[in-house]
Amino acid sequence: MEPWPIGAWVLLLALIADWLTTTESRDFTAKDIIFLYPSTTPYPGGFKCFTCENVTDNYDCNRWAPDVYCPRETRYCYSCHKMDFQGGSLSVTKRCVALEECLSTGCTEVDHEGNKVCTACCEGNMCNMPLPRNETDAVFATTSPINHASQLSPGLAASCFTAIVIILIYSHT
Repeated sequence: MEPWPIGAWVLLLALIADWLTTTESRDFTAKDIIFLYPSTTPYPGGFKCFTCENVTDNYDCNRWAPDVYCPRETRYCYSCHKMDFQGGSLSVTKRCVALEECLSTGCTEVDHEGNKVCTACCEGNMCNMPLPRNETDAVFATTSPINHASQLSPGLAASCFTAIVIILIYSHT
């Protein structure tokens, strides 16, 4: 037999062996978001959250989450992670929520079945990619103040500016 068919068979068998031993990573990265969820917003400030209900792990939730924008009345992304006593995922729930559902984030040490449940909220497009696993992760992370009443309104800010300018003018004369 000529040497080239033997070499071809060796290469083919090596390729098949490599293909059989290849495993898919269960980590979901920001690169996956760009690949899976490209689009423009349907309304100003529109955003998306990973969305799933009681799936087995974070990878399945993030991978198969429907590619839809959150309703206008929502502002945050919510994640609920139920773990067994060893920290293994039992269920993952993620969705778009309003402020009221984010006011009680954190972890319960043990539920009635001996499981730990951690919830977290975040503000931003697809920000609920990672799961809350402990008190450090189970937080309400916002990028803007929650209480808008504490911010100066444009009219009040203009009045304050005018008053400061008048005071500075009279103090220098």
